[in-house]
Parts: sequence; structure tokens; C-alpha cells
Amino acid sequence: MFTNAKASEIFAVLATIDPVSQGAGSVATGWIPVANFHNFLAAIQTGVLGTAATVDAKIQQAKDSSGTGAKDITGKAITQIVKASGDNKQTLINFRGEDLDNANGFSHVALSITVGAAASLVSAQLLGFTSRYSSADAFNQAAVVQIA
Repeated sequence: MFTNAKASEIFAVLATIDPVSQGAGSVATGWIPVANFHNFLAAIQTGVLGTAATVDAKIQQAKDSSGTGAKDITGKAITQIVKASGDNKQTLINFRGEDLDNANGFSHVALSITVGAAASLVSAQLLGFTSRYSSADAFNQAAVVQIA
């Protein structure tokens, strides 16, 4: 399809949840506009989970970058990860801008991770694929400091 493109030109790192020992509770990325990309992928990673811990992740939508009217996108959540089988795992959530409630003005997304019961190591990336207007790497978050 894009045989001459570099991989870094096809996707952008839009937001991250940097590796953290997350206590019981939720952590989320900032709100990202969907207008610049056709496809999105949330990649969630677990490290060692605490005793009896659970991890949930979902994509939420909002009407602006402040999170106005935030609500979940139906069907864009992982099956809960549990301690018994969840250490050092990865999960992926695919979605498109069309999955949002566009008719009611929803235009931004965020990835939310909720850890239950005990502190656990988690991290995640929210990636945009197939940029609408330019090379995708033009949309990388500021924390992307190097492309080799």
C-alpha cells in the first residue's frame, strides 16, 4: 500500500500513559482530536500486577479538548485483565473516527485505564494511523524526541 513510506510516516504517537505503578484508580491520556487520522489504535501494556489486581481500559469520547460531555465509545473496551493471567501482557483497541457519536458533536478521544484492588505496572500509547493531510509523524506528541 505505502511501500516507500517509512513506518514512522504512517502512524503518530498521539498520547501516552507512561510506565507507572498505578494505584487502585484511573489514569487517562489527554483529549485528542480525531479529525487528522482515519484509524486509531490504543496499545495497553501490563507489567507485574499487584495481588488480586484487575486492569480495565476503554476509549472515551468528548465534544472538545476539555472533555465536555465525556462518555464511553460502545464496544471499545478490553476484557478485564486479572492478576492470575495478566502479568506482562498487551492488549489492543482498534477504532475509527466514525465510531464516535459524530451526530452529537463528539470529536475528541482519550484512553482510560482503571486499576482495581492493588497497585500495578501499566503503560499505554494512543496511536493515529493513515493521516488525512500530511505525514503522520507531524502529529507526534512533544514527548517523541527522536525518530531514527
